[in-house]
Amino acid sequence: MNAVEIEEAISLLAEQDFDPTEFPYAFLEAFGNKPTTIKRLRAGNNNKSDVEGGVLQHSNIHIAVCSEGKVLETIKELKQSSVTTKAKAKFVLATDGNEFEAEDLNSGETVVCAYSTFHNHFGFFLPLAGISTVKEIRENAFDIKATSRLNKLYIELLRHNPEWARADRRQGMNHFLARLIFCFFAEDTGIFNNDDLFTDTVKQMSTSDSSDTHEIIGEIFRAMDIRQEDRSEKNVKNWANKFPYVNGHLFSGSTETPKFTKIARSYLLHVGSLDWKKINPDIFGSMIQAVADEEERGALGMHYTSVPNILKVLNPLFLDDLRTQLEQAGDNPRKLLNLRKRISRIRVFDPACGSGNFLVIAYKQLREIENEINIRRGEFNRTTEIPLTNFRGIELRDFSAEVARLALIIAEYQCDVIYRGQKLALAEFLPLDAQNWIIRGNALRLDWVNLMGVGGAGVKLYADDLFSTPLDQTQMDFNNESGETFICGNPPYLGRKYQSDLQKDELKRVFADRGVRTLLLDYVSGWFIKAVDFILRAEASVAFVSTNSICQGIQVSTLWPEIFKHDISISFAFPSFKWSNLASYNAGVTVSIIGLAKRKSNRMLFTSDDNGETVVKKVDNINAYLVASENVFVTPRSKVTDNRTAMQFGNHPYYANQLMLTSTEARKLSERTPEVQEFIRPLYGSREFITCNPRYCIWIKESQLDDAMLHTDISDRINKVEAVRKEKKKDIQAQKLSLTPYRFRDQYEATKQLLVVPIVSSENRPYLPVGVIKSNAIVHNKAFALYDAPLWNMALIASRLHWVWIGTVCVRMRTDFSYSNTLGWNTFPVPPLTEKNKQDLITCAEEILIARERHFPATIAELYDPEKMPEDLRQAHERNDEVLERIYIGRRFKNDTERLEKLFDFYTKMTTKEKSS
Repeated sequence: MNAVEIEEAISLLAEQDFDPTEFPYAFLEAFGNKPTTIKRLRAGNNNKSDVEGGVLQHSNIHIAVCSEGKVLETIKELKQSSVTTKAKAKFVLATDGNEFEAEDLNSGETVVCAYSTFHNHFGFFLPLAGISTVKEIRENAFDIKATSRLNKLYIELLRHNPEWARADRRQGMNHFLARLIFCFFAEDTGIFNNDDLFTDTVKQMSTSDSSDTHEIIGEIFRAMDIRQEDRSEKNVKNWANKFPYVNGHLFSGSTETPKFTKIARSYLLHVGSLDWKKINPDIFGSMIQAVADEEERGALGMHYTSVPNILKVLNPLFLDDLRTQLEQAGDNPRKLLNLRKRISRIRVFDPACGSGNFLVIAYKQLREIENEINIRRGEFNRTTEIPLTNFRGIELRDFSAEVARLALIIAEYQCDVIYRGQKLALAEFLPLDAQNWIIRGNALRLDWVNLMGVGGAGVKLYADDLFSTPLDQTQMDFNNESGETFICGNPPYLGRKYQSDLQKDELKRVFADRGVRTLLLDYVSGWFIKAVDFILRAEASVAFVSTNSICQGIQVSTLWPEIFKHDISISFAFPSFKWSNLASYNAGVTVSIIGLAKRKSNRMLFTSDDNGETVVKKVDNINAYLVASENVFVTPRSKVTDNRTAMQFGNHPYYANQLMLTSTEARKLSERTPEVQEFIRPLYGSREFITCNPRYCIWIKESQLDDAMLHTDISDRINKVEAVRKEKKKDIQAQKLSLTPYRFRDQYEATKQLLVVPIVSSENRPYLPVGVIKSNAIVHNKAFALYDAPLWNMALIASRLHWVWIGTVCVRMRTDFSYSNTLGWNTFPVPPLTEKNKQDLITCAEEILIARERHFPATIAELYDPEKMPEDLRQAHERNDEVLERIYIGRRFKNDTERLEKLFDFYTKMTTKEKSS
């Protein structure tokens, strides 16, 4: 369940009569517990509660329904219960049907309220559904509640008006929804003078059968587009005259409204009854954009980007500098005035603005700084000098563009109320400004410099309805001479596999005449190049949230030389971290934040310490891997250049599936024909190694073929391989291999010792899972192998040093490491090793293997679970790290940041030496 679905279920539960017996189960069901789970709890099998009327769900919550007036006592009893601790419950909850109290046992936060209002605190309990929450959601659930109600209304209207769902009508439907949102906000904030004016008018003037509801709403919308002095001439209905003239093109154009059913009318009135003063444009825009997007509706309520994450972009981009200047200005009137003038000219531009989160947060932060300046200068209630037109965006989807502009309008009004008072805020709010600053279009096709009106570019605007600008190039006539421009945002990522043909073509256009292979690049790289072009034509600084894949693997040497050659550098960076939303599944994607500017000193690298606190380090340079080092590019190498053992892919079957066996098939074959056991070998790919559960394969050498063919079970399989390979008429290699159907394409094997390295491994493991398997085993091509390698090779691969190197220079599959022998192993910089060094490392590898053996039959997956890793195994790895790191620098490294910096230093020296020799 998503957050909106949970809110609906909890609200429905709160509306029902309180049933002491059923409440705990209904509460758990509202948070997505399956009927089978509830059934087991009811039966008592999984309910270990020791409190009367209690229901305990392991690792989740301990609930108790108590007698009237006993809520506080029951909460204490739940907290003190030994089974609460033993079951690792996150929450305790007690209610008597009148009072309601709950506590988060990890944070100590509490909810104390009347039972009838507990649904307003549903955000507090979202972790019960596996949804990570943020402070804004916990403290104010209004935005999810409003999104939920609007979603119901939207779906009901489309059900009754299917023609409005067509592509040519969808824009009108979305515009209708934007108008509704404005009306709901305006009637609850005094903008319409009378509270509930819109909702009450619809309720009173439309018939209860809803047959004329669309006509009433249409007339209200028409009135708000007509000046008061013109309304008699335009025959505005008397009851609609109460509504003010809004302008801003929000209500211009067609006033056609979808027809309402009785259910839709009920939904509309319900939405209007909510307290829209509580709307938070930071949150609401992100959530509601999914209402109008059928493809995203399944993720409704999950599109929320937290303010702290957005500030990771905006603070180092420009806000920190402004705050520093404010501190330095003190109470000096002249300095404060100069700073205010600077702020008033700042442009913030998001070329993939969605529903406007970055722009809204930037606006609110600048207003906060401006207000502090006004206070220090004694100029209270002063009209802001920060125009909304300085906050500009491009958005491909028309509804998101409308919501973005609406969110900024709401943010401006709310800031005016906070800093100037409601009376002054209302006096200047209407009519809305007709200028548009959110453009609907394709950011990779538009000229950003022209769009921003910098560098003296003349600009015009082509649109009749400013809430619906066209896809072709648009221009805006804004004069903001000498103002700074800051480009920011969270553009679409899209790896090559997920790009449409149109998007691939767009990347080619952006990179035209640059000699760059866009086939290797993520879609987000187009925004970086467009930003570089902007910087070269007009002064600007840039910061984007991006998948960290553009700073890993082959993309680095493809994209970043093109950026760096223009004397543009990375001004600040946050290396990999989770950019989370409200999804209960994989609650975020791993991203990096990258700032770009003309080359300058004092670049800032943001990392996390052992406690998860952000640490900022001023460095001389940040390279494309987001490491404080020189601009080097790690490129694949075909072989190692020292005396390490070569690492190669395992054996490729090449249509020899019939030569591969499950463990059951291998056992039955051996039981049926014991003589064939000499032809059966264990087979390991990445999964088989990590789970310690090998498959098997038929492995026949040419000298054994005649003997093997005597056994029907084997000869039948060989014949089937031959037939399959022959079927591949266009595959020359398959045709050739049909002559040797008894074997895989490759026949690599060890004689003494065999090391295996999985290709894909979870980044959550603290070390790469390398190990030794029996020398007679066969490695599948879904893993890497080192044949007859001395164990000091394993010590290198199992080290934390190698983990951070692979995690940086190799590509990733989602958040998992995707190992590469040519890019990871062959490039890994290792100082010259003495025989003593090698023997010490062999001893370390042996200690790791012995520690694993102590916990037999635990698998690699179990042993390297970060939460369950055995202490002796962890200590063996620590010993290995200490021995290896002393070889590098004579001591242990302080952290992974220092490890990477030294590795890149070694790599630079290694490649420089090779070039000179």
